[in-house]
Amino acid sequence: MAPHKKSKKSKRELKKLKKRKSISTVVPPVESKPTESDWWDTFWRKNSSSTPGSLVPSDEAEGFKHFFRVSKNTFEYICSLVREDLISRPPSGLINIEGRLLSVEKQVAIALRRLASGESQVSVGASFGVGQSTVSQVTWRFIEALEERAKHHLKWPDSNRMEEVKSKFEVSFGMPNCCGAIDATHIIMTLPAVQTSDDWCDPENNYSMLLQGIVDHEMRFLDIVTGWPGGMTVSRVLKCTGFSKLCEGGERLNGSVRTLPGGGDIREFIVGGVGYPLLPWLITPYDSNGLSASMSTFNALHEAARLLAVRAFSRVKGSWRILNKVMWRPDKRKLPSIILVCCLLHNIVVDCGDNLLPDVALSGHHDPGYGEEYCKQVDPLGRTMRDNLAKFFHQGKEKAVSK
Repeated sequence: MAPHKKSKKSKRELKKLKKRKSISTVVPPVESKPTESDWWDTFWRKNSSSTPGSLVPSDEAEGFKHFFRVSKNTFEYICSLVREDLISRPPSGLINIEGRLLSVEKQVAIALRRLASGESQVSVGASFGVGQSTVSQVTWRFIEALEERAKHHLKWPDSNRMEEVKSKFEVSFGMPNCCGAIDATHIIMTLPAVQTSDDWCDPENNYSMLLQGIVDHEMRFLDIVTGWPGGMTVSRVLKCTGFSKLCEGGERLNGSVRTLPGGGDIREFIVGGVGYPLLPWLITPYDSNGLSASMSTFNALHEAARLLAVRAFSRVKGSWRILNKVMWRPDKRKLPSIILVCCLLHNIVVDCGDNLLPDVALSGHHDPGYGEEYCKQVDPLGRTMRDNLAKFFHQGKEKAVSK
């Protein structure tokens, strides 16, 4: 029997069917499917149960800050920064057990919890009802997005803002023309045997990566550099940075010079510990041996200002505890991005006026067990400026006593 001849109508229907099939293969926008809008209620019920010794606050708003280190308002702001990126790149398999796509809010919460707690991906996933691979994928996508979208929260101040910073340092510590405080900390890693090298092994025989930062009077990071091996000294890291090159070239810390009442010019500078060189733009303390009265006065004020950087590192490593735990075989190309994003989050918390819970900052030093290596480099102009400051502070102290 000859095959049945198709009618024109059936051909038209076949074309329509093919068109519908081709349309159905197009991936819809991520949030066009039902998403989890009640993720916080579910998370809170699951993770806030009172257990003996539990540190979770009973108040829900404080509990939110306990788990994610930010208030709900700041959390919404962070979501607004990364929303477009998280939606525009459809995730693969980011679906919960009920078949709903993870909302942007839940993705941000997962990433923040991973960074804030430093717990394993398995543990973080269990608290949200998702798998380890989902936590890994979500966290890295969030890091990439925030690294790009939150750049404006970490930048060197313009001239107007710098005048405010200098004014605050002078009011708080009596230091004219001081623009910030510098310090550095080690981020400890466990590296595969094939990747170990002396460069990454630091003085405490840990494999680590250095993070150096300059902070203002509010402990906001103004400049950071990371990615350098922990085996380097902080003075060597400083010398390799773009910040140092800009200062040496007169393109940074190049604002107006102050002339002190008793004589002597003071240019813009930052304060740092004994591990740093004494430079015209980086002032370190006097050696503790054989101090005169003016030197002792200077060291006390200098240390009070320098501690801002120490406290900032204790806060960033306490808030984002992934930096304070031993990272298991991290990708050294990705680790600098993780560190940068934690510093960005620290600044966002400051900029949004969030008050951290009292137990967040590390109780001890941010680099326990590490002693400071003294740097013997002394620039004559730096020595002169330090002496001028010491004389100025001592005269001020004598006037205060005589009144």
